[in-house]
Amino acid sequence: MTAFDRRDVGLLLLRLGAGGVLAAHGAQKLLGWFGGHGIEGTGQFMESVGYAPGRASATAAGLAEAGGGTLLALGMATPAAGAAAAGAMAGAAAVHAPNGFFNQEGGYEYAATLGLAATGLAVTGPGRLSLDHALGHALDRGWMVPAALGATAAVTAVIVGARNRRLRKPEQEAAAGFASQESPSGE
Repeated sequence: MTAFDRRDVGLLLLRLGAGGVLAAHGAQKLLGWFGGHGIEGTGQFMESVGYAPGRASATAAGLAEAGGGTLLALGMATPAAGAAAAGAMAGAAAVHAPNGFFNQEGGYEYAATLGLAATGLAVTGPGRLSLDHALGHALDRGWMVPAALGATAAVTAVIVGARNRRLRKPEQEAAAGFASQESPSGE
């Protein structure tokens, strides 16, 4: 048996750190743990930022974060786990993007960092200190990486696109209403 190398230990630490944070965020959404608001409160928030229906959006985001994060930490089904977590973080980044990059201003820095870490793990793999390795990589095949990331990118684009259209609709209606209320000045 060969000794584990620095790469395996580094991937384990990255998986535990990013996966643990993602799992905790998902538990906030799903269960109200760690100061979270649970499905009801998170669902109301999701509605307020344009993700509708709110409860279904909160459930999907919570499952992607809690499930993806837990699986990343364990190093199991790494391509699917990383893709799910990355998709959830892309949705979160869309909410924070109007505030710029930095987290202290409410920007997308934090969501982007977690999403990129999850994507990097999906691409790189979990290392030898993982359940994927122990199970002979049955759920971590090379073809699964582009399939999982591609499917997640497509679904995320549809969901974020629908949110963006939903948010633009009141602005467009208000602009149309303002234009119809204007009268010619006759000058």
